[in-house]
Amino acid sequence: MLLLGFAAGLPLLLVLGTLSFRLREAGIGRAAIGYLSWVGLVYGMKWAWAPLVDRLPLPFLTRRLGRRRAWLLLAQLLIVLGLAGMALADPQRSLAALAACALLVAFASATQDIALDAYRIECAPPEQQGALAAAYQAGYRLAMIWTGAGALWIAARAADGAAGYAPQAWTVAYLAMAASMAVGVVTVLLAPEPPARTAQADAAERALAEHLARQRGLPAPLARFAAWAHQAFVGPFMDFLRRYRAQAVLLLALIATYRVADVVMGVMANPFYVDMGYSKDEVAAVSKFYGVAMTLAGAILGGAAAVRYGVLRVLAAGALLSAASNLLFAWLATRGHDLPALVLVIGADNLSAGVASAAFVAYLSGLTNVAYSATQYALFSSTMLLVPKWLAGFSGAFVDAYGYPAFFAGTAALGLPVLLLIALIARTPYRDSKR
Repeated sequence: MLLLGFAAGLPLLLVLGTLSFRLREAGIGRAAIGYLSWVGLVYGMKWAWAPLVDRLPLPFLTRRLGRRRAWLLLAQLLIVLGLAGMALADPQRSLAALAACALLVAFASATQDIALDAYRIECAPPEQQGALAAAYQAGYRLAMIWTGAGALWIAARAADGAAGYAPQAWTVAYLAMAASMAVGVVTVLLAPEPPARTAQADAAERALAEHLARQRGLPAPLARFAAWAHQAFVGPFMDFLRRYRAQAVLLLALIATYRVADVVMGVMANPFYVDMGYSKDEVAAVSKFYGVAMTLAGAILGGAAAVRYGVLRVLAAGALLSAASNLLFAWLATRGHDLPALVLVIGADNLSAGVASAAFVAYLSGLTNVAYSATQYALFSSTMLLVPKWLAGFSGAFVDAYGYPAFFAGTAALGLPVLLLIALIARTPYRDSKR
């Protein structure tokens, strides 16, 4: 799970954070960078094809590798192809081509997330999901160090001392990132396929097919297809609504808003560093290496705290700390180029983000029925990103109009409704018969 987490985390910054640094250095406007972050909306739409990943076999690959590993391998190969395309596209000359390749990477990365989340959930019972989430988060954050600090460091070295934007340096950096997906490919080829725990869903599918054939008079092949489509696309959502009923609305509202402060702020973080005069080496060392290391420490702390104090309490603490840390960025925006202040702010922000992320992954895993693991987790994680990614697209225009201090203060305020939702959910007992 550590190595698969690395493969999952590797594409994210390359189509969002690191890409925004590259674009700003190339002279692309902040508003355009903000709108290009809508590539990340793909992660918020993965519920739409998650049923196919959950139940559709791939020719040749599924027979050789199994259901989960087949989809993982296909997604990883598409990520490599997209990253190679991003390496060769110069945003100053072919911004549309770069955006198209980034879209391919995001789509393949979201597909990998669908299969990997299902793989993780099917590997172990609920009481072990916290440990798996911690290992996954550790690998994920190590990948973010590599694609953040590592990519900037490689680009700085490949520039060979040239000041400003150097297209060939970013080509080298992105090709190195594409090659790094070998970690995930090798792991998928060597890892065991988890046991398929879909007997409940399969039995329901057979019963529905028999009902359609006998009572509705459908031909047997058409009845089987209709039953499969119902179980793939309708069954996972009906199962969630049936288990949680009215509380489902509160749960989806919490999932939709929990990450909003972090995601909206994150799109403008790298342009902010460039505008404040920080060099690639400074950003790599402080934000991408030290910062991600603090996130990893926060993930370990969050996982341990969730076991000791309960997931909801750690979720509330993470939401409060994440909103408060955005206020530190508002203060940092008044300091200009201040490296010690940057170290302080990055440390606090990433530590709080790690605490929140570990608890949130464990929380979402606990809501998921293993009979529909890929589809339901994709629904949750898509809901988590859809609203924040959409709002983030306007971040550059907001900064242009009101400045960085007002922007960071506004993102902090976005996180406050989350605390109310957690309090409401804590007062409502779960209805759960999923395992």
